Amino acid sequence: MIIDPVTARYAEALYQLAAERGALEAVRRGVEQIAGEIAEPTVAAFLFDARVLAAEKRSRLGRLTETLHPMLQNFVGLCFDKNREEVLRGVGVAFRRRYLAGRGAVEGRVESARPLSEADIAGLARSIGNRISKEVLLENEIEPGLVGGVRVLVDNRLVDHSVRGRLAGMRKRLLSARMPSA
Repeated sequence: MIIDPVTARYAEALYQLAAERGALEAVRRGVEQIAGEIAEPTVAAFLFDARVLAAEKRSRLGRLTETLHPMLQNFVGLCFDKNREEVLRGVGVAFRRRYLAGRGAVEGRVESARPLSEADIAGLARSIGNRISKEVLLENEIEPGLVGGVRVLVDNRLVDHSVRGRLAGMRKRLLSARMPSA
């Protein structure tokens, strides 16, 4: 998911404030809870519908946030005060990325033609983590078009060890190879 700059700034500010006040874990859990609620289609449709009055949206979201850390309640209120409700749509992902970066970790995706075992995923995560000097958390996605092998996307880097990728590389090398003169 691509995070817009405004959402990234808001998530960074929330992270910094929570870390400074020693409430990082409570705020992280709360952000995950809000993100889960907003991921529900009916909640998202209501919150981001321009026809619904801001006071009505705020009231409903207030009921969702009343059990959360006060800092997070204030954050949600600030988003409404500044007409930045859209920030709430991506704050879960942005905050998680910032939280992981604070721990020296990144998330990634490993695509394969078939499901990989936990041991295989852990081995790939260790190997890539050693290369980029970060802890890597991988999620396996099935991509039948790969035929075999894996393709790993971590920290804006792609490692393609799939059959399809290797065939494409071979094709490129063959097409760009110089033919000897007779």
